[in-house]
Amino acid sequence: MIVLTTLSAAADAGALATTLVGERLAACVNVLAPMTSFYRWKGNVERDEERQVIIKTTRAVLDRLEARVLALHPYDTPEFLVLDVDGGGDAFLRWVAESTTASAEIPFRLPA
Repeated sequence: MIVLTTLSAAADAGALATTLVGERLAACVNVLAPMTSFYRWKGNVERDEERQVIIKTTRAVLDRLEARVLALHPYDTPEFLVLDVDGGGDAFLRWVAESTTASAEIPFRLPA
């Protein structure tokens, strides 16, 4: 599964990414460079600097991932779009599955 969300460019997207990977809710989280977003909110057209966040995960943890993203997200109505993955490299898909499966043998370590 690929999950998309956005965060304010000023938000600590790295903290969100580290939490999701550390809790095995995501195998990988990509935080893209700041971009300009235009959207309608409460009757007005808004413009903000945001970052697109791409989360690689599995269907098995999707409900837990959504609950965690919504709990951590600073927006009132955060983007949470789920895209099915029809296929991919076997080794990569296996790695995603292994990375989102709880394992007492592989402790979480913060990146250096």
